[in-house]
Amino acid sequence: MRNATLRKVPTEQPAMMDSIVEVRGISKSYGNVEALRSIDLDFPRGKLTSLLGPSGCGKTTLLKIIAGLIEPDGGKVSVNGREVSKPGPERAFVFQDFALLPWATVLRNVAFGLELRGRPVAEREKVARHYIAEVGLSGFEDKYPHELSGGMRQRVGLARALSVDADVLLLDEPFSAVDEQNRRKFQEDLIRLRTNQNKTFIFVTHSIEEAVYISDRIVLLSPRPGRVSQIIEPEIDRSVDPDRIHRDKHYLDTVEEIWQGLKQYVD
Repeated sequence: MRNATLRKVPTEQPAMMDSIVEVRGISKSYGNVEALRSIDLDFPRGKLTSLLGPSGCGKTTLLKIIAGLIEPDGGKVSVNGREVSKPGPERAFVFQDFALLPWATVLRNVAFGLELRGRPVAEREKVARHYIAEVGLSGFEDKYPHELSGGMRQRVGLARALSVDADVLLLDEPFSAVDEQNRRKFQEDLIRLRTNQNKTFIFVTHSIEEAVYISDRIVLLSPRPGRVSQIIEPEIDRSVDPDRIHRDKHYLDTVEEIWQGLKQYVD
């Protein structure tokens, strides 16, 4: 494989030529706790960007502000040039706890977003079946969430987000509740889906290894109040065998360099 070099990007950048999400001056406090301070970021279209940083640095808060689920105290977010004030069809959120409808089958759960949009039954079920197959759950369409493993439930959540054909998928630590084997498989699937679907992914994770492996860009946030500390582009050839990547010296060096920058903030 070619060398997996590490490219550091200036944190103060001009707007990117093809940014789909623009974050300008975002700040947020919860009572006396300042979660985020003056966040400026551009998220390039068709890329996977991870938000990484110590616990409590505001990663999930920033993700939910982009989703329109939380209102910032200051600043604004724009998606496709339009300011965000609430959730919208151009964004889909994959929750850490799956957030599935317990009384609905896999097929109904995946089609639910299209159902809310008033799509005909035949159309939404056709789309849902396509994305159920994309995430490797063909044959489970008539199962209920309680009949699935945690990893399978997370796949349902991802298929539901993909089915609404949103431009931006927002993922809040989606693999944290699954075992290591499933997590590795999910990471590979996510890289494949990002390539095949040409969507923009914004991904919150606590795992340095995961961020380096899956990301086109990594945004490092400082301890609370969260600010943009560094932007890293790990230039890794992900077309080769994943096991080779995890053993590659340049991948390991990138992980170690990020760890050296973050470990001072770990209790």
